Amino acid sequence: MLIDATTYPSLHSELGLSSGQPAQPESQKEQQCSTTLIRTSEDLRREKLSDRDIYPVAKNSMSNRVALLITNIKFTDEKLHRKGAEKDEANMDKLLTDLGYEVVKHTNLTGKAIDDALNEFSKHPKLKETDSVLVVIMSHGKLGTVLGVNWKKKISDNEIPDEFPIDNIYKHLGPEKCPALLNKPKIIIIQACRGGGEGSVLVTDGANPAVVSDTAGEGNIEDDGLRFVNKEKDFISLLSCTPDTVSYRHSGHGSFLIQFVVEVFNTFAQKEDIEELFRKVMQRFEDFSIPAKRQMPTKDRCTLTKRFYFFPGL
Repeated sequence: MLIDATTYPSLHSELGLSSGQPAQPESQKEQQCSTTLIRTSEDLRREKLSDRDIYPVAKNSMSNRVALLITNIKFTDEKLHRKGAEKDEANMDKLLTDLGYEVVKHTNLTGKAIDDALNEFSKHPKLKETDSVLVVIMSHGKLGTVLGVNWKKKISDNEIPDEFPIDNIYKHLGPEKCPALLNKPKIIIIQACRGGGEGSVLVTDGANPAVVSDTAGEGNIEDDGLRFVNKEKDFISLLSCTPDTVSYRHSGHGSFLIQFVVEVFNTFAQKEDIEELFRKVMQRFEDFSIPAKRQMPTKDRCTLTKRFYFFPGL
């Protein structure tokens, strides 16, 4: 959802957006977030990698990192244009590059084209050597889907909606179709609404109301040179909001999710693992003081069995 001064004048003022400044959560105001990526020390990397619960990150694998960035900005229906998404694209491109990832970038794709881009990405030659991948998709969305640029509200009975099923990400990058990423972290960030509902409810705490917006036996098993692996493992996703709710975007500064991801990663990726980074992003929204307008990013389908650190700058 786009926040503009005309539709939500009081909200715009509350956020301080009328002055052209991004909103700052209350608990973070005294903490200065870095505008550039802070580098990890080599000593910290050695210390972390001595832990068996850490995903391996070698210098060679770091130099082969690759990420997929898909941003839908302009739609066939001009009313669906995502003002400010250009800023999101630029911010994520810079962050991914600073983290050491070669960025495969696509803009304004249909649902089928998004699927094709992921299929092509799953065959990227660098995946054999990389330690991880990042996939960022930013568009309009519904629960379980991302909308393609030709999406429209009303379609005829014989038309297929221009949508990309989010579940396809896990199919394309899972071990069956992408063995190169077996046992490697696959990090997904999706900035898209998951419905049309508001993310806030009115709750009452005592007398003080407040607004808070399948088994088989194994005796006869023989080794026939085959190895079974988990169908889905080593994924972690951050979705911009909870199911059936909207997410917000500023026409000048871009979506709040991407703003906070960039700020948190710049400041803390030097020493924190991906799950902690995502938690910190979520915390920014917890303290985000917007009367009756709330958004809460959601960690989804997390199957990481170890901790993953980016070790930026090494």
